[in-house]
Amino acid sequence: MRVELSDEARRYMARFDEITGVRPIDCLVEGDRLVFLVPAGEMAAAIGHGGETVARVEDRLDASVELVENADTPEAFVANALAPAAVRAVTISEQNDRVAYVEVAEEDRGVAIGSSGRTIEIARTLAKRHHDVDDVQLT
Repeated sequence: MRVELSDEARRYMARFDEITGVRPIDCLVEGDRLVFLVPAGEMAAAIGHGGETVARVEDRLDASVELVENADTPEAFVANALAPAAVRAVTISEQNDRVAYVEVAEEDRGVAIGSSGRTIEIARTLAKRHHDVDDVQLT
């Protein structure tokens, strides 16, 4: 699946790569917040020891930065996108649309939804762009 990136997103991705040494797969620009999709297995390098690397990225880009780790399956991808919420299971239904139903620990529902629904919206956007998932629903 081919992802269309804005020039602004491409510039942020290039800067992220320069600063961290990790080449992101995707970037969502949401006002003063940037969400980078990093390759599987490279999350630790992107974060850095004690969060130093991601803090340096935030400082140099003058934006709040969130990271999502890529995954091969849509189930694992959606779980990663909702982290740090404790995701118990993800089931993909293909009845009419392709929908990811996510079972989350009750105490982590707020974490999965995020402030003003931002976390679940990011998960929906990225899941659509990278795994052709039409919606993400918490059960």
